[in-house]
Amino acid sequence: MKVVVKIGGAALEDKALRQKCARAIADLAAQHSVAVVHGGGAALTRTMAMLGKTSEFVNGLRVTDAETRDIAIMVLAGKMNTDLVTAIGAQGQAAMGMCGGDGHAFRARKKIHAGSDLGFVGEICASDPKWIHAIWGCDAVPVISSLAPGSDGQYYNINADQMAAACAVACEADALIFLTDVSGVKDANGDVIRWLEVNQISSLIKQAVIGGGMLPKLEACQQALRKGVRRVRILPATEAECIPDFYMHKIEYGTEVMVAVA
Repeated sequence: MKVVVKIGGAALEDKALRQKCARAIADLAAQHSVAVVHGGGAALTRTMAMLGKTSEFVNGLRVTDAETRDIAIMVLAGKMNTDLVTAIGAQGQAAMGMCGGDGHAFRARKKIHAGSDLGFVGEICASDPKWIHAIWGCDAVPVISSLAPGSDGQYYNINADQMAAACAVACEADALIFLTDVSGVKDANGDVIRWLEVNQISSLIKQAVIGGGMLPKLEACQQALRKGVRRVRILPATEAECIPDFYMHKIEYGTEVMVAVA
């Protein structure tokens, strides 16, 4: 089985939680082919602030000028990637860091979003998973930062949730798991929705029940399901140890996003 796991938020920032996620990934990789995609938005925002730059977001997407893009390359493809590779390696599981441009694994184009110019924010338009398969062939876990080049020779900052979905589609993954800071998608009463059909998402957005960073995440869930990924789940990183049981057993955490039941 092939599984893509997206890691972001506190799971990258907090050392103990990062180790917990790394253990779960190592356990899963002992049985299946696993690829990890990571973000690093908090570290990027912190680094930008240190350099005197402010962060601006439109519907959960970071507006990225050329300088912000260069900082993103430094933070995401640099420290965040190597920290995660090291954490997985410390669990006895070989891991190899890469970004979307390595081996032409992913290609991006400028993302047009609701009439807003987001700068060097991209979306994946082409992929070649051969290097991911090559890493799997060496019994290692590819750890992919959410950056990719365009045909114009420029690197683009890719929303990590959408990068994970593109990776899952490219690899024809059986499952896509988002490890997050939140307990799942919540309804108007603040209760976690355990099973969310994709045709319910638009109404939740219209009712302003969901917004911000959850918007690109749910867009990524829909993209993955629409293009053949069989299982998609948003899972709190604090419960990462249940990842190895995700596909074969019922678990009580997070939100399973699924196609409409006929």
